[in-house]
Amino acid sequence: MTIGPSRLRGLLLAAVLGVATPGWPQEPPRRVDESAIPRVDKVDSMAARVQGCATCHGWQGQGTGDEYFPRIAGKPAGYLFNQLRAFHTGARRYAPMNYLLAYMTDDYLREMAEYFAAQRPAFGAPAATAVPRELLERGRTLVQVGDPTRQLPACAACHGASLTGMEPGIPGLVGLRPNYINAQLTRWRSGERVAAAPDCMHRIASRLDDPDIVAVSAWLGSRPAPSSHDPERRNIGRMPMACGSQP
Repeated sequence: MTIGPSRLRGLLLAAVLGVATPGWPQEPPRRVDESAIPRVDKVDSMAARVQGCATCHGWQGQGTGDEYFPRIAGKPAGYLFNQLRAFHTGARRYAPMNYLLAYMTDDYLREMAEYFAAQRPAFGAPAATAVPRELLERGRTLVQVGDPTRQLPACAACHGASLTGMEPGIPGLVGLRPNYINAQLTRWRSGERVAAAPDCMHRIASRLDDPDIVAVSAWLGSRPAPSSHDPERRNIGRMPMACGSQP
């Protein structure tokens, strides 16, 4: 479907009510009810050690009510380790995570990554959206088909047909909230968020305009739970370009 520039601008303005502009949250982050977090019996277990993550990411990594704290359960361990390592070194900047991980060893970060990668909590309900139907359809097209005229590969080519990711280093996208996806794509585009060279996400995000980001974010956030939570097995042959995070 082809949408003219003026039509896209109109759709983008209408979408503002449904998907916030990228950046920091407009309201203070909401906190989960910690009394609802199950307690573990073995104080020396990894389940006990990662309870500090539960306030933001949920007790099994399923995510919380705050859109800016993503689901991390079930994502490939290699991807989770890369992100924890990036927060540890400061390559990825978010002060609470940088502080929390500053003195942890790589072995411990890898244990944390493997723990959350093995979790399979239920997915939450898809996000409601006020994004116009035409813009939502544009998002579906970019995610499932891409746009060859602009050298934009389909998100599904790397993140999996069910959008649950690919081993060992590509994350699932299903279960993430629109505002989180919006903010991350914007950070990839600006170069604020980086990955190992060749940084394929920066290359792709650099080709997305604001309506594209709104459309992709809204459509991904509206996806129902997949039949399987598992990432796809490694298959670099199907990937449209080389990515440093997927050796």
